[in-house]
Amino acid sequence: MPPPIRITVLAGGVSSEREVSLGSGAASAAALSQLWPTRLLDVTAASLPPGLDPVRDIVFSTLHGTFGEDGGMQRLLDDAGIFYAGCDAAASALTMDKAATKRAASAAGVRVAADVTFRVPGELPTAESLIATLGTENVVLKPNDQGSSVGLALPEGRAALASALLALTPGSWLAEPRLTGRELSVGVLNGSALGVVEIRPRSGVYDFASKYTKGATEYFAPAPLPDEATTTAAVRRAAERAFEACSCRDYARVDFILISPAEFYLLEINTLPGMKETSLLPMSARCAGLDFTGLVEKLVSPAVRRLMESPISQRS
Repeated sequence: MPPPIRITVLAGGVSSEREVSLGSGAASAAALSQLWPTRLLDVTAASLPPGLDPVRDIVFSTLHGTFGEDGGMQRLLDDAGIFYAGCDAAASALTMDKAATKRAASAAGVRVAADVTFRVPGELPTAESLIATLGTENVVLKPNDQGSSVGLALPEGRAALASALLALTPGSWLAEPRLTGRELSVGVLNGSALGVVEIRPRSGVYDFASKYTKGATEYFAPAPLPDEATTTAAVRRAAERAFEACSCRDYARVDFILISPAEFYLLEINTLPGMKETSLLPMSARCAGLDFTGLVEKLVSPAVRRLMESPISQRS
């Protein structure tokens, strides 16, 4: 008889979001253990964990940020013949690049804000050039390839923007006009959008502190949107289009900012979103009647199916 399928949850990782990932991994492993034999591995290096078995292991990664979401771990899993839940290496790499994600989504008819990308050091724009291109002195500066609002800066005015540019750390950066509106998040499961969640940070800025400080942000699931049925349907359709345009697989979380019922913009796609019970994707799923255990079952089931339908499933 073939060995039973085992779910291996990867958590931790080497990015600045390591602690967040450990929380996601622990919650996911606890839920998955109710459904399949499950183990939790703490990833401490940018390499494939030892002991993965292509015949029985299915990886459920909760690695956030660099190496986890950018296709690095996915490429190693592909090379080792390990099946895993979630987006493949190419889609992961694309969606980790916010500017590339916006280009792909825009081509599919999803509205995106103007932007300027540059690298530090070597390509630092002036405040004047950014203002001329973006049409405003109030600019959002954020790493182009990081998550959880790491490094987010919101300078207001020419002088503040000039100072913020000089303070940027090395890496790839994205500048956008600061849009004022309501922040929304939509889970997408196997190509179909779940519920729309509204995010209301008490500080007015959904930065790292607002995300991970208890009580710093209010969440509304489902979001109480104006012209609710029409607006919700439009946001959900846009999430599905962005998911498809970026060749996402299994699941992702798509974030928008709503300016008016008829005007909203894609912010980013998160292919390995937070996975504690209080995280945005589980909130979105609860709007669709899925509890946390039911959600993780649906997140992993496509990978189980891929393994069972593969030649390697002819195990003896």
